[in-house]
Amino acid sequence: MKRITAVFGVVHGTIAVLFALGALALIIIAARMGYEAVVEGMGLSQAQALIEAIGILAAAVVAFQIAETITEEEVVRDANISAPTRVRRFLSRFFVVVIVALAIEGLVMTFRAVHEEAADLVYAAALLAGTGVLLAAWGYFIYCNRSAEELEPDAMKEAKEEDRKIDG
Repeated sequence: MKRITAVFGVVHGTIAVLFALGALALIIIAARMGYEAVVEGMGLSQAQALIEAIGILAAAVVAFQIAETITEEEVVRDANISAPTRVRRFLSRFFVVVIVALAIEGLVMTFRAVHEEAADLVYAAALLAGTGVLLAAWGYFIYCNRSAEELEPDAMKEAKEEDRKIDG
């Protein structure tokens, strides 16, 4: 069983590295787009290019956050994700970044639609509304999960002790 667990650790580590490499590639692409936009001048099309670069950077943040979460939860801690405290913490780390990235992408879509194709505002509004629903659902999940955490206070204590070891 220890060998199988070790293989899972290697696979999770590999996935985390691939997410981090993807994030680095996105950062390079966004930096190049931003540089080209600034060099070309200070007009509306350059502003749109910069806003799109920010959207790409948001995707890079999501990829880095996923890499960090996988590394900390699955490789370093080798955590049991079935405990309510673990589930809430894991999903919260993920959802914070995803919701922010979706909100930024919605703003990018809105800006682009306002200046290029007003009919696309419907899609931007749908994305922003979906992001709001996701945020509300996450809040409800946290609300419901807190009562489950009260049933196992030792799990919260253990999670905080692990945080001190990692933050050390």
